[in-house]
Amino acid sequence: MPIGQLWVVFSLSFLMSLSGALMPGPLLTYTIARTLGTPRGGWLIGGRVIAGHAALEAALACGLVLGVVEFLRAPLASKIIGVVGGALLLYMGTGLLRETFRGAAASSVQDRPGGPVSRLNPTAAGVLVSMSNPYWWIWWVTIGSAFLVRFDISFARWQALVAFFLGHEAGDLGWYLSISTVFHLGRRGIPRGVTTGIMAACGVGIIGFAAYLGISPFLTR
Repeated sequence: MPIGQLWVVFSLSFLMSLSGALMPGPLLTYTIARTLGTPRGGWLIGGRVIAGHAALEAALACGLVLGVVEFLRAPLASKIIGVVGGALLLYMGTGLLRETFRGAAASSVQDRPGGPVSRLNPTAAGVLVSMSNPYWWIWWVTIGSAFLVRFDISFARWQALVAFFLGHEAGDLGWYLSISTVFHLGRRGIPRGVTTGIMAACGVGIIGFAAYLGISPFLTR
């Protein structure tokens, strides 16, 4: 496949990934909360989260190429993902609130007891939080699969598949690594009360996502 076409696939995939990465969601909220709660190497949290996210997307992209898209389009599939994912996010959100308020009286945010958010490996979280979001699946079944069809991406044209995947993950990695770097470098200058407030807001946000993502599949026909 000509290098010029591969560059087009890579570039468009990069730009397309930003349509999902820039939207606030549970993965972004988790990344911010985990970055603020990581005293050393917090700027790498975004990269570690996207490593798990990318592994899941690699498996899903291969599945779409193989034709599993029809299963994911089934209403029952979205309902199951919504309920299970909503329960996982609810557990994480309530755990984050407990961690935050228990640690509010400690000497620093890092002194708070370990909870589901701080205990969970960021790479594993990248997989689990992504899987918990029905709209991540919908994005891939609609926009992602349409891109694959438009550029005739298949295992036979593996160079295009690699260019598509690398472009997509470059967009995700660039955004999330920027977010974790900014919050990590800025955390020392943020008053403890503000940090606690941000962490609490992230917990409430995750709980809100849990409720919305768990209920919304049942509200659509």
